[in-house]
Amino acid sequence: MIRYHAAWVLPIAQPPLRHGWVEIENGRIVAVGAHPVETPAHQVVDLGDVAILPGLVNAHTHLELSYLVGRVPAAIEFVDWIRAVVSTRRTQPDPRGFEIVAAVTEGIAQAVGAGTALVGDISNTMITVDALRASALNGVVFHELIRFHAPQPDQVVADACAAIDAYASSSHGADHDVRVGLAAHAPYSVAPSVFRAIHAAARAGGRGPVSVHLAESPAESEFIARGSGPWRSFLHDVGAWDPAWQPSGTTPVEYLDALGVLDEQSVVVHGVQMTAHDLATLARRGATLVACPRSNAHTGAGIPPVDAFYASGVRVAVGTDSLASTADLSVFAEIAALRRIAPTVPAARLLESATKHGADALGFGGDYGTIEPGKRGRLLAVSITPGIADVEEYLVGGIEPDAIRWLEDTP
Repeated sequence: MIRYHAAWVLPIAQPPLRHGWVEIENGRIVAVGAHPVETPAHQVVDLGDVAILPGLVNAHTHLELSYLVGRVPAAIEFVDWIRAVVSTRRTQPDPRGFEIVAAVTEGIAQAVGAGTALVGDISNTMITVDALRASALNGVVFHELIRFHAPQPDQVVADACAAIDAYASSSHGADHDVRVGLAAHAPYSVAPSVFRAIHAAARAGGRGPVSVHLAESPAESEFIARGSGPWRSFLHDVGAWDPAWQPSGTTPVEYLDALGVLDEQSVVVHGVQMTAHDLATLARRGATLVACPRSNAHTGAGIPPVDAFYASGVRVAVGTDSLASTADLSVFAEIAALRRIAPTVPAARLLESATKHGADALGFGGDYGTIEPGKRGRLLAVSITPGIADVEEYLVGGIEPDAIRWLEDTP
């Protein structure tokens, strides 16, 4: 057993502990407290001016797009950015080529170096499963379906489930857990029948959470409400338009809610264009909303209403999105962006979003997200300025990777 002492311990499940300590044995947290106690420990390590907190959760990223770093410029309109991504990806004919695989490995290393313990990774090719299982990261790889015109929706989803099951059946150790689940890309790229089939398969098969990009851009709102605008043109251009599809006259959230596919296992990403009613709907359904503000700015989606997110009562998690739309995969940088957008949201809630809410949304709340007995000891030690009085505010102000180390790597 090792007891780590630090200037601060942030259990997340309770307020920060000044002069705190954490005991770990066989990779699991045994106890957490404040001030010296006489309980014997095999080894005591005094870390000094650091804050111990749970490993962070990047609830939404696309590791397989890591090779696009610096290759897709910022856009004013989101659909223009998507067109640029599609065009650039077509120049890489082999989705499992060396450049892409190497970039995935580099992206994983960057995420771990920035303090990430868990990821919710979106993949169209599934190449990230093995890379993640060979790394220090755990999480969910969401097999993303894009099929707006789908005459046989059940078969589309059945084929996806067969691919998932092939990955899920491969063994992985008790201390390393990379799961595989389903994702629907977005309301403008997935048919209503496919949404329903995904939801049914996920719930019947116990496949865990389902991810979806939702209410990301004004163009999405226009398309779902009226069936017009840049997304309709895009679907025609790529040969994916379904003439039988009808606009709903509602918001994208209302559209999916009417389909019956929003529930407590829904991991809803972006939400830039959500109304107060939309947010109330997500809160009522028990869904999690993943905020990715830096990506939203780069892609032209807009600035998310972060204050409204937190005021609504919906569970908020944090994601970086991909290196195609952000400079790095640092969750600390993402919560610093949230702090700039919403300076009145308590720092404690931002940290909860970057840890507990993300872990719960991905189905890992029993092992990650807080510092509590029984959970995994995958914890961070973040160097802090001596004498800091408000450690939570300090941590949401922007933490660089060179200030971060993993507790288990501490001599």
